[in-house]
Amino acid sequence: MAVQPIPEGYPRVTPYLCADGAAAAIDFYVAVLGARELMRMPAPGGKIGHAELELGNSVIMLADEYPEMGFRSPKAVGGTPVTLHVYVEDVDTVFAEALARGATEVRPVRDEFYGDRTGQFLDPFGHRWSVATHIEDVSAEEMQKRSEEALKSMESTPDGG
Repeated sequence: MAVQPIPEGYPRVTPYLCADGAAAAIDFYVAVLGARELMRMPAPGGKIGHAELELGNSVIMLADEYPEMGFRSPKAVGGTPVTLHVYVEDVDTVFAEALARGATEVRPVRDEFYGDRTGQFLDPFGHRWSVATHIEDVSAEEMQKRSEEALKSMESTPDGG
């Protein structure tokens, strides 16, 4: 039997996170996002060499920092330009739990013109998350109208939002 080039059960795109404290990051993602730990490979010195979490129909891979191999966390490099977007059943509860467990609010939870209630936080390991609950189906025509109104509103405020 031929080996499948994309393993069974793995999505085409899988984020691989570097965390200074991968074990604590796993605990955070399980508690806050409802992730389920699939596997963990220990490494010397009590570090995690590789771990995999299931989050809905997605997989997140992560490991501890290994600066000697060029594998560094967002904190070590001064932040991240990447935001991970996750749909959840109750954005308000998830957001509050994230903050209670040490995350920092980037943008508070609010209803957006495109039909999602969403907020952003920076987790204790330096990764930025956007969590959302879909609250309204918006037609293409209504989306265009609301988008234009939102842009006008942003232009009229000094801070852009």
